[in-house]
Amino acid sequence: MSRVVIERAAYVVTVDDADTVLRDTTVVVEDGTITELRDAAAGPVDGDEVLDARGRLLMPGLVNLHTHLPMTLLRGLAEDVDLQGFLTRVWAAEGAVMDPDTVELGATLGALESLLGGCTTQLDMYFHHDAAHRGAVAAGSRHIIGPVFMDGPGPDGLEWQQRIDLLRQWRAGLDDIGGPYVPVPAMPHATYTCSPESLAEVVTVLREVTDGPGPGARGPLLTTHVSENAAENTDIRDRYDATPTRILAGAGWLDGRMPFVAGHGVHLTGDDLELLVGAGGAVAHCAGSNQKLASGALHWDEYRSAGVRLGIGTDGCSSSNDLDMWQAMRQGALLARLTSGRPDVASAHEVLRAATVDGARALGLGGLIGSVEAGKRADLVLVDLERPHLTPVHDVAALLVFAAGRADVTDVLVDGDIVVRDGRSTRLDTPDLLARARARGAVAARAAAEAV
Repeated sequence: MSRVVIERAAYVVTVDDADTVLRDTTVVVEDGTITELRDAAAGPVDGDEVLDARGRLLMPGLVNLHTHLPMTLLRGLAEDVDLQGFLTRVWAAEGAVMDPDTVELGATLGALESLLGGCTTQLDMYFHHDAAHRGAVAAGSRHIIGPVFMDGPGPDGLEWQQRIDLLRQWRAGLDDIGGPYVPVPAMPHATYTCSPESLAEVVTVLREVTDGPGPGARGPLLTTHVSENAAENTDIRDRYDATPTRILAGAGWLDGRMPFVAGHGVHLTGDDLELLVGAGGAVAHCAGSNQKLASGALHWDEYRSAGVRLGIGTDGCSSSNDLDMWQAMRQGALLARLTSGRPDVASAHEVLRAATVDGARALGLGGLIGSVEAGKRADLVLVDLERPHLTPVHDVAALLVFAAGRADVTDVLVDGDIVVRDGRSTRLDTPDLLARARARGAVAARAAAEAV
């Protein structure tokens, strides 16, 4: 048995059902599972690894509910355009350079950026999903990805049946690659790139290749882009006289039998919200990307009043330009208050839960991660409170959402493994990774420039 002891944390922000905050607490992790939260005054605990957490805050790892990690290599290649203009430029660069080796490189870089900033779980979407998963797992992430579906060939050049075959094989692929437990996801790009019939086939196949609880079981997960901007809604209404959410419901996506995450979901109607709530679905709120692309403002207060679960996402680096979940939390909270005209909307506790336990629950992982509680896997983050902007501590949740940042993260555990220690990756040769990323990024830049 391996034991990691996180000793004498000044605060433990558990994000349990009561939002309990503990003081001067030691957390014991055995074989990747949190086994004890004990008053530090009870004395020290022996461990194979001991992290001195004095002057630090311990919290759950952040959950990025919508991103595209390999697009770290495309950061800054599609500026000052809307969603449709963005896709035109980025797809050109992707078709030119994003082969499996490049995708693995970009995903490794994106996972490293995420982990250094305290984000332990990412719901990723990208072509060559197996390569992306290898890269992110190598960095130490709890990385959730599956086959991407488009009716056309897409940047990876695959036909529809090839994509279906990849989904049938992906459960075995996850076992082969290894890494922390994740479900088996299917990831059609959007209702404007997949027909209703195609979307229905994805659901049917995903049900066939996943199963319920039990040893070695892997559950299913569905995600896609939904109503990201007004032009998308108009396009789908012109084609089908329905909203994207209504199309998904007709294709069997919203029957409540498997977790569903709607990426963005900026322009959902009242009927859309009812469908999501009835299915137990969630929306990944990507406030930074939505503002940068002028896609619109999600109305947090309306969605929460309707009963929709909200999580936090960054989107990919080529649209939001970073994978900073702290900024994403802050932008989400501030935007909610601006659009509602109410300073009590999107409280710090509510936003912190969205970025941790609510995100985990949206993925079907709420019993496994998302809070600091005995019995859960140790996806944990230490934040250094010995910083001027984090001193003094009054409201801990407000400090995290409105003042803290990724540079304050010192140590990160995923599934009980220390993957970041003293602000450095324990898994990767970072200088070599950065050098390779710079070289490949230069090729992508030339391809994007030619598409303008």
